[in-house]
Amino acid sequence: MSRSTSKKSLVVLVSGNGSNLQAIIDACKAQRINGEIVAVISNKPNVYALKRAESANIPAIVVEANKLTSREAYDQILLSEILKYSPDLVILAGFMRILSAEFVQGFQGKMLNIHPSLLPKYKGLHTHQRAIDAGDDEHGASVHFVTAELDDGPVILQSRVPIFAEDDSDELASRVLEQERQMYPLVISWFCQGRLIMNNNKAYLDGIELEEQGYAAN
Repeated sequence: MSRSTSKKSLVVLVSGNGSNLQAIIDACKAQRINGEIVAVISNKPNVYALKRAESANIPAIVVEANKLTSREAYDQILLSEILKYSPDLVILAGFMRILSAEFVQGFQGKMLNIHPSLLPKYKGLHTHQRAIDAGDDEHGASVHFVTAELDDGPVILQSRVPIFAEDDSDELASRVLEQERQMYPLVISWFCQGRLIMNNNKAYLDGIELEEQGYAAN
């Protein structure tokens, strides 16, 4: 399988602290990702993720959601902002909005998300507490391609962490986040190398269709 050598342009969408954003910035700077973040866009002003972008000399843009009346209207403005940067890949890094089907379809195979659960378990919010309440003995995170269904695109990679009897949701979230910071840059690097694609709602790495739970090392 041929691999891409040209550097890919990345747009990252954020809503909060931006710890995964920072991991991606660091990986690009260390040349572990053959890509460049050309813009960071937040739906909320004054979040720390924007400061992280500014510190790395990356354009930091706010497309505020609460000033618009509909999801479709917001998505049109967000889309026009993203398209100014002609990205090869759009990365959701803690972006806390549900995007419309029309918006997502415009980036089929070119949009990634990281979700704090072992999908298909616990789509949506409050995943750490839900895993604890269910009595699970493990939890984790999943990187997946974004499709129109919430947290439902093909999984590329999962990372698992144990749940201990004394855990609360904050402790569990911290453990999961440590894994997220490692796995998200890795998956982005696969995409930027031309190794990772989506076809017919399936994820492929090096031309091999990935299993439902994503890549697993032998």
